[in-house]
Amino acid sequence: MLRIVIDINHPAHVHFFKNFYWQMKRNNHDLLVTASRKEMAFDLLGSYDINFVDLGSYGNTLFSKARNLLNLDYKMYKVCSEFKPDIMVGLGSVRAPHVASILKKPYIAFKDSETMEQYILWGHFANVVCTPACFRKNLGKRQLRYDGYHELAYLHPNFFKPDRSILDELGVEKKDKYAIVRFVAWRASHDVGKQGIKKQRQLVEELAKHCTVFVTAELGDSLELKQYYMKIKPERIHHAMYYASLFLGDSQTMATESALLGTPAIRCNSFVGPNDMGNFIDLEKKYDVLHNTNNESIALKMAKRLIADDNSKLKWQSKTKKIFQEKIDVTSFMMWLVEGYPKSVEIAKNDISWQLMFMQRHNVFPVGYTSNSI
Repeated sequence: MLRIVIDINHPAHVHFFKNFYWQMKRNNHDLLVTASRKEMAFDLLGSYDINFVDLGSYGNTLFSKARNLLNLDYKMYKVCSEFKPDIMVGLGSVRAPHVASILKKPYIAFKDSETMEQYILWGHFANVVCTPACFRKNLGKRQLRYDGYHELAYLHPNFFKPDRSILDELGVEKKDKYAIVRFVAWRASHDVGKQGIKKQRQLVEELAKHCTVFVTAELGDSLELKQYYMKIKPERIHHAMYYASLFLGDSQTMATESALLGTPAIRCNSFVGPNDMGNFIDLEKKYDVLHNTNNESIALKMAKRLIADDNSKLKWQSKTKKIFQEKIDVTSFMMWLVEGYPKSVEIAKNDISWQLMFMQRHNVFPVGYTSNSI
């Protein structure tokens, strides 16, 4: 039995780790979840009945985040020193690798964004940094590439089962076309100098002429878009995305999620360009399930064309089958990596066949691997 710390710093991290948490619990490991206050992260943890320790908030400005950095490090250190972990995991966490280093415990990091302004604060303290194979930066000897996207930790068919009752919650019929539009706040440290969709009202009202539109926004409801806001529980969002006819937004994560769920997806923000991140390039160029643009007018034209095509949804669902054939079950990989650490890392770096056992189309195990060998 292992004593494992999972650190949460964003609502998306809850989705990423939830299946890992439940599966490791079933395997009789002892888990401690630490979390900082960020948007609806605490609400999601509560909805999934995941107990956690509240570390507080970094705040919303760069000044407050810098000021609270050591404060949250210390709070996490106090909690973890009492828990006495064997290993710690996190997704781009700044504090967890610091604490793991002080406690002299291994820390496994997961990272899917090539933005590096936070990595310089924690990368040196991580024992392993797991990134998708399409990750465009070389992080050195700590980096372990896996053939998947981190959203597959919770959207892989082994774990995600769409619930059609979401249509009743949305008040739409099976035959109805609806689009989900997402606006993010652009207040994270890696968002400095970047921007998303500016003409939000104009875009939503124009798209609403062609289908039902549901809006979700990081900053909450605005009066001018109030009639469009989606009123469902946050843990139900992926079911709504699965049955949607279209996703359009400036969100990085929800664009990827929609594409993987077989929903025509358009991502519009200023990250798009020659230096874009590897997963977005992969999903557009290799699998043709995501359209990327930094032009709002082009995004709207794309959206109208996709909504007008009665077969677009079927086309996207067909394309995603190839993704699930070629990419791994990320949660199962995470379990194998943590339960077998450090031998699992050695296997992963020396035997290229290790990923095959996490793919739907294979039942092949790495050389020297048995269920009891790591």
